[in-house]
Amino acid sequence: MRQSTPPTVPFLAAFAAAVLVAAAGHAGPVFYPKLSDESAACNECHRQQTPAIVAQWGDSKHFRGHVGCFECHGAKAGTPGAFDHNGYTIHTIVTPAECARCHPRETAEFQASRHAKAAEILGSLDNTLAEVVEGNTAFYGGSALLVSGCQQCHGSAVKVAKDGRPTPDTWPNTGIGRINLDGSRGSCSACHQRHTFSAAQARTPETCGKCHLGPDHPQKEIYEESKHGISYAANADTIGIDRPKWIVGEDYSVGPTCATCHMSATADEGVTHNVGDRISWNNRPEISIRSDVADARLGLPNPTPWAKRRAAMKDVCSACHSPAFADNFYTQYDGLVELYNDKFGKPGKAIFDALKQGGLAGDTPFAQKIDWTWFELWHHEGRRARHGAAMQGPDYTHWHGLYEVAKAFYTGFIPEAQALVAQGIAAGGPKAVAAHKVGALIDATLASDDHRWFIGRMTPEEKAARAKEREEFNQRYLTPAPPKS
Repeated sequence: MRQSTPPTVPFLAAFAAAVLVAAAGHAGPVFYPKLSDESAACNECHRQQTPAIVAQWGDSKHFRGHVGCFECHGAKAGTPGAFDHNGYTIHTIVTPAECARCHPRETAEFQASRHAKAAEILGSLDNTLAEVVEGNTAFYGGSALLVSGCQQCHGSAVKVAKDGRPTPDTWPNTGIGRINLDGSRGSCSACHQRHTFSAAQARTPETCGKCHLGPDHPQKEIYEESKHGISYAANADTIGIDRPKWIVGEDYSVGPTCATCHMSATADEGVTHNVGDRISWNNRPEISIRSDVADARLGLPNPTPWAKRRAAMKDVCSACHSPAFADNFYTQYDGLVELYNDKFGKPGKAIFDALKQGGLAGDTPFAQKIDWTWFELWHHEGRRARHGAAMQGPDYTHWHGLYEVAKAFYTGFIPEAQALVAQGIAAGGPKAVAAHKVGALIDATLASDDHRWFIGRMTPEEKAARAKEREEFNQRYLTPAPPKS
């Protein structure tokens, strides 16, 4: 007989309230007294068809609690994404809304996080690159690069064909901000890989590294060069990452992972599935802003004040470090962010916006060299510098970060902006008026204390001090010239 609903009737109904209470109150493992008939039938067939999936499920807590295939994949007939499978009505994609039946707190935290909004990238410059500059519309009416690239991390908006099965342009996809047919956001299996749904796996830095790496957000690489990453590499087999209780300072004191700092429990902080709960700067945009401001702009409910988030992260630090250590670290971090903002981010954005508004640079993104120069300056190089400082990765802060920013600013962005100003002046009319204004802005920027060295306006005292330091360095490290015969 075909089943049209998950087996919450008859026997799951008896346990539903207890399940939710136990999950919300952390009362202990949630389990059913036996495997449902529907899941037993699924299991019997899938032992032959997909034995690896059955083996993974067998290693999971779901197996020990008799939570089987049908408890998660069972669907009501007629709902979007539902289809007939060997006499049972199921759906392919299990969503956070369905996980919330047993994990309501975790789901609510996630839905309030930036991860849940990750798929909302339409209109961004990143999206323009993937759909227009790098892509075309030959793949199901859209860009194959968008499907196989961006959306595999950010998440797709799931669509289904007439038979109820997900379409190839939206599935397979475990992007963290996936927009599901039931209106929920996200994919729990982005971190808790199906079908084991392992907490230990979600705690490893490699899990985060699927998305948080590369030229514009190399958090995994930064972590690996940091003292935290070095400690993890040396102690990964001693930190008990698979323990149900995993409290830094109590259960392990070396080898912190991404989860340790951003999600996992401390003696005073509970586990959170909102990865922004302890982040006090948002370093994504051209100019860094406080995280609560960024979350409010994104439409997240009741953003936690940034100072409270910082206090929560300092609590994590306190498991291994003194308050003075954490305070001084944040002073250093704030200093780097403010250096980038004030010296490069704010003046660069002001010049770029003025060029666009004055009609001196085209309004088609990436159609001119300066579009690429400015984009990579803040989106790649500037982010790397800020993320490097956030995670104590000095090489990414300097050589992969502000060094690249400065090189692009002085040898690329400023000369390109000056060339556009010259073209505008030569054109005459309104463009010339706008060009003179932008030229004055560039001149004022270069005459400021941050940039006057570039136009040779160091004070005599500064020049003398620098020359003295160079001479002393040369005497220490450079081979002296042989004496003249």
